[in-house]
Amino acid sequence: MSNFDEHARRDQISDHLYQVDSSDPRSELVDRSDLSPEEVAHIGKVMVSMSRLREAEQALTDASEKYMQLSSHDMRALHYLIVAKNRGEMVTPGMIAAFLEISPASTTKLLNRLEKGDHIVRRVHPMDRRAFAIEVTPETEASAMQTVGKQHAKRFHAAARLTWDERDVVIRFLDDMTDEIALTKVDWAESN
Repeated sequence: MSNFDEHARRDQISDHLYQVDSSDPRSELVDRSDLSPEEVAHIGKVMVSMSRLREAEQALTDASEKYMQLSSHDMRALHYLIVAKNRGEMVTPGMIAAFLEISPASTTKLLNRLEKGDHIVRRVHPMDRRAFAIEVTPETEASAMQTVGKQHAKRFHAAARLTWDERDVVIRFLDDMTDEIALTKVDWAESN
């Protein structure tokens, strides 16, 4: 690691990005008047841990895309196809478009790219001869499962080490956090 990298990782600003006293010193965003300084610091540790998780997930996603030489949409489509195969369900281009929230034209480009790379095959749908059924190739499935999939699956072990009650607390916390930051009824997000 270069001196620049070492300094960038340990600078005082980076170390305090997720501490509310540094981000919001005048309590304009978060009223913490009913919390002790120790509670605020402890909540800061939760925020830092969440940040570390996001960074690790992003690094894993970036490495996965680089290893597979695919985009994030491509990777999500392949994951969808692997799960569908495991569940014995057929996937159409329309289902992929709906899952990825992309247009039919973008879906066609994505499928063409994946087919050209030998990641998927298109077959005539057995119940609707006008449609296609999309399947992941055995080679791509095996490659994804033995590399990227194995690394992603390690999250299961962290959850398995918790007790039932601890998992309930984590579930409640993550669901509550999701509800708090969801962009529903946020004027500035709806205008874009």
